[in-house]
Amino acid sequence: MLVMRKLRQSSSNRPLYSGINVNFAFKLIVDMLSVNNLSVYFTGKYLFDNVTFLINDRDRIGLVGKNGAGKTTLLRIIYGEQIPETGIISKKPDLTIGYLPQDITSSGTDTVFNEALKAFDHVIDFKNESDAISNQLAEREDYNSKEYLALITRFNECNEHFSLLGGNSMVGDTEKVLLGLGFRQSDFSRRITDFSGGWKMRVELAKLLLKRPNVLLLDEPTNHLDIESIQWLEEYLQVFQGSVILVSHDRAFLDNVTSRTIEITLGKIYDYKCSYSEYVVQRADLHEQQQAAFANQQKQLADIEKFIERFRYKANKAKQVQSRIKMLEKVDRIEVEKIDKASIHFKFPPAPPSGRLVIEAVGLTKHYGEKCIFRNIDFAIEKGDFVAFVGKNGEGKTTMAKVITENLQHTGDCKIGYNVKIGYYAQNQSEMLDPEKKVFETIDDIAVGDMRPKVRNILGSFLFSGEDTEKKVKVLSGGEKSRLALAQLLLSPVNLLILDEPTNHLDMMSKDILKNALLMFDGTLIVVSHDRDFLQGLTQKVFEFRDMSVYQHIGDVYDFLEKRKLQNLDQLSAQVAKNAKLRETEVSSDNKQQYEKRKLFEKELRKLQNRIEKVELEIQETEVKIASMDTKLSIPEHYAKFMNDPEFYQTYENLRFHLDKLMNNWETLHEEVEKMKQE
Repeated sequence: MLVMRKLRQSSSNRPLYSGINVNFAFKLIVDMLSVNNLSVYFTGKYLFDNVTFLINDRDRIGLVGKNGAGKTTLLRIIYGEQIPETGIISKKPDLTIGYLPQDITSSGTDTVFNEALKAFDHVIDFKNESDAISNQLAEREDYNSKEYLALITRFNECNEHFSLLGGNSMVGDTEKVLLGLGFRQSDFSRRITDFSGGWKMRVELAKLLLKRPNVLLLDEPTNHLDIESIQWLEEYLQVFQGSVILVSHDRAFLDNVTSRTIEITLGKIYDYKCSYSEYVVQRADLHEQQQAAFANQQKQLADIEKFIERFRYKANKAKQVQSRIKMLEKVDRIEVEKIDKASIHFKFPPAPPSGRLVIEAVGLTKHYGEKCIFRNIDFAIEKGDFVAFVGKNGEGKTTMAKVITENLQHTGDCKIGYNVKIGYYAQNQSEMLDPEKKVFETIDDIAVGDMRPKVRNILGSFLFSGEDTEKKVKVLSGGEKSRLALAQLLLSPVNLLILDEPTNHLDMMSKDILKNALLMFDGTLIVVSHDRDFLQGLTQKVFEFRDMSVYQHIGDVYDFLEKRKLQNLDQLSAQVAKNAKLRETEVSSDNKQQYEKRKLFEKELRKLQNRIEKVELEIQETEVKIASMDTKLSIPEHYAKFMNDPEFYQTYENLRFHLDKLMNNWETLHEEVEKMKQE
């Protein structure tokens, strides 16, 4: 609001900023959402201490930091769900914000499709009003009256709003989003109440995406998504027209979506204009530079202080001593940023010996009522195998884990090998903890034998020490509960670990430490996970659950994804060959005119697609230039300089005008493509 405040204070008839479009300057400010001097005091310390930053149009921001650093709190404050002790969130009046919390579930009872379609309720209101006016107009004959003309005007407004807000494509858009998030066509007519909490969350995510707010706040959106749905969401967010601020502990997801990283640590934030992996490198380099500069300055200060002490009482050196004392007083002392280095540290107990064959399944089949989960599955897992279970949610990964660990009712054989001792971490393991028990009691009550004296050491390894061990489970965060549940796995030696989504709610550092501990585990591992970065290099086999079967792949998750991509390309090539053969048949059947027509269509379609690619490239280049100028404006000490530079603002305004023109051109070209396809 600096521009507007200065404009109001000007009493001169002369323009305050010669050559600057005032409306443009105002638009420049209100297009941004700003967090100003934010402070939040929590449990005896500052969660945020005087934090300030800007959120620009089409930003892709990853919020990172340890569990409990304040990421979720910051999202809730931006959304308006929580009030800070001090500070404000400034945003333009018509800015829309969509928020997906970590643990949201749908309370709806409608069908999946109808529930998702509720995202367009405000759009449908215009349609309903338009229909009501249409009925009124049909019954009236006072065509020249003011009331009739007013109804006509409102009728046109309603239809225009309905069209502009996506009313004409809302059914198709809803279908695309639901399919992208992993629902099948057959699921559309099923009731929400038939689905698990994870699938209900997907419906809420679908509604949020379909509303297309200006700013999307996503808190761990991948926790209940499978790999294919995560990849779809990545592609969706990459082309989303608004800004995205997301919290995620999925490194691959962050790298593929975000271009800016805001770290929250020890009450402060650090803003990096890069993706997560680049941030990690820059953060380490910056800290190293700070430490080197700090060490160098400390040496210089020590030398000055040594000189002062040595010659303090010598009259012939008094002037030099005073000069150095003043020098010390004026030194701008370098401070090294504090890094929160607290992290879990543990290793699994040595695995007891087992037989070579750990698990053998023959003709394994599982039904829930009439629904078949998998049928006639055959596989073997041998001692030392590290296996990843992957596939869409609902294909049977967790069910298979329960068949192995709990002997869940099934047909066929699932044999557990000689002397196999299983350690199992369920997907909802943290929810199975007794909320009324204290942290210490949770571990101590199940520790036996030699493990009893080690309880406090184990808890300390998972960052529970001192007063933390006396907290009740119900007051712990999601990440703390996950760490406590993992700690239970250390209480007895096992040689087969089965982990179902163990990384949910764990921060980056904790995930890395868990992965390293698993790599050192000398037993057999089965892990169900959708976290590609966590799985990379961890397992040497992938069991893909698909279409009631299990397909085995050698290699890690990225080998599997590449293979699946090639399979899809093979299917596409087969379809292209089939189409080519069909075209040959058509030509040989004297249908040459139709063939030529199709060739012309494909030629024109390629032209349009090439034009779209060129426009997209120009859009990207223009956005980079605008982002660079936004960065300059966001630096307080540079702000006044650029505010008084007419050439800077004219360039900025021209770029934004050009971007709007490009976006309109892009939309027109896409409409032409859709029109061609429909014809």
